[in-house]
Amino acid sequence: MRLLLVEDDTMIGEAVLDLLRAEHYAVDWVKDGEMAETALRTQAYDLLLLDLGLPRRDGLEVLRALRARKDRTPVLITTARDAVAQRIEGLDAGADDYVLKPYDLDELLARIRALLRRAAGRAEPVYEHKGVALNPATREASVGGQPVVLSAREWAVLEPLIARPGLVLSRAQLEEKLYGWRDGVSSNAVEVYIHGLRKKLGADVILNVRGLGYMVPKA
Repeated sequence: MRLLLVEDDTMIGEAVLDLLRAEHYAVDWVKDGEMAETALRTQAYDLLLLDLGLPRRDGLEVLRALRARKDRTPVLITTARDAVAQRIEGLDAGADDYVLKPYDLDELLARIRALLRRAAGRAEPVYEHKGVALNPATREASVGGQPVVLSAREWAVLEPLIARPGLVLSRAQLEEKLYGWRDGVSSNAVEVYIHGLRKKLGADVILNVRGLGYMVPKA
């Protein structure tokens, strides 16, 4: 999953960036509202972590512009603005959730997982399909109840596919979930990880859709 972190405090930003990358998210980090607006217009993200008190353009302006474009990217506001009226304003502007600074990092991760589940149309905490189970909270995978070890990149390819069976994702879309701006992109990386997943999970778990990409079949 690819996330956009919008945070102008360098110390907080570095800590959250390290945390998210350790959890195998691809993350881009910007430090002001104008850069956030540019990133959101040029790149698709699975979730936006948005501070409000930003240089150049306030976070609420970024949020309102995002929703005005009918962009449904989940938004988790992370801010020190703790007045109830300000929280209400953020939620009414289109935010999906709100966490106050200083926040617990484990709680932040739990809120991210919850928003990603909701965006995928799921309520259950574990993704299960055709005998394959993924637990995003523990990063554990299994097939038929037997544990399977997945690399971070294999997980990054499988999770968006198994979260939405029947949805076709192109190679480019999967690459976007694998790599942030700082990462080098291998030309055949997706194919390599798909091959590895099929060996571990079964050849029919991920299907090629000719000319379009890959999907986990619904049935």
